[in-house]
Amino acid sequence: MKTIMKAALSSLALMLALPACAQTTPAKDPNDADPALWVVKDADTTIYLFGTIHVLKPGLSWFDEAVKTAFDKSDQLMLEMVQPDPATMQQIVLKNGIVTTGPTLTEQLPADKRGAYLKAVADLGADPRNFDRMKPWLVGVTLSLAPIQKLGYDPKNGPETVLADAAKAANKPVAGLETAEQQIGYFNGLSQKAQIDFLTSTIDDLPKAGEEMAEMVDEWAKGDPDALARTMNESLKDSPEVAKTLLTDRNARWATWIKERMAKPGTVFIAVGAGHLAGGDSVQAQLAKQGIKAQRIAY
Repeated sequence: MKTIMKAALSSLALMLALPACAQTTPAKDPNDADPALWVVKDADTTIYLFGTIHVLKPGLSWFDEAVKTAFDKSDQLMLEMVQPDPATMQQIVLKNGIVTTGPTLTEQLPADKRGAYLKAVADLGADPRNFDRMKPWLVGVTLSLAPIQKLGYDPKNGPETVLADAAKAANKPVAGLETAEQQIGYFNGLSQKAQIDFLTSTIDDLPKAGEEMAEMVDEWAKGDPDALARTMNESLKDSPEVAKTLLTDRNARWATWIKERMAKPGTVFIAVGAGHLAGGDSVQAQLAKQGIKAQRIAY
């Protein structure tokens, strides 16, 4: 179970939702990516907003041009979360993601979903009994990540890892907008119904996970936040509690953090999941409510 947990925890934020399939045109160069970048600034403060895909295949070129220029100008890197060491993360998960009494997970699932669930677990090469004391949100995260990782998507290639390594090499401080306890707490705080819905939705989407991930990466690589917003909204429309907890409320808190940070001089590079910078409830939209304009950087 430790190995499964490690896989699930490498990219919790990816699991806001797998996007619904959308028709898109492939990028001209499959290795070139120009993801969207915004800036908020006043007389003595500049804050860049960069949307990420938490796991990527190797070989995609994105850390260049305007993104690299903005990063190089920045004094500090802010991520959604700074990953703690594996032992610490495992303890956080054990505390929040495991139950020792009550109905098993299999028993909690709707009868018409149990067969697909057991098949998904078998496809991992795992014993369902190792999952039966996990909370539904943790199993949903685990099952969502498994097919993606089999296709070669890896957090080691994700922008957070690349940016954190670059910041370390340049002696830039790195901090998180949230802690690991907070991020896991958002999942753990979902109602039982929302957790079961999250898990059953994940099970339903597993057969098309690779196709959907490819669509989302393509939208990100082309710098198309409107398309990304549509896919995110589609995937969250049936889960208002999940959308509010994992997306909207966090965007509002981050916008408040940015507003407060604008009172101090300096340049900050913020990298968060691209879904947070897209749509009507995006961080930019939340900033606008506070009278702060985020401008898209053309490149």
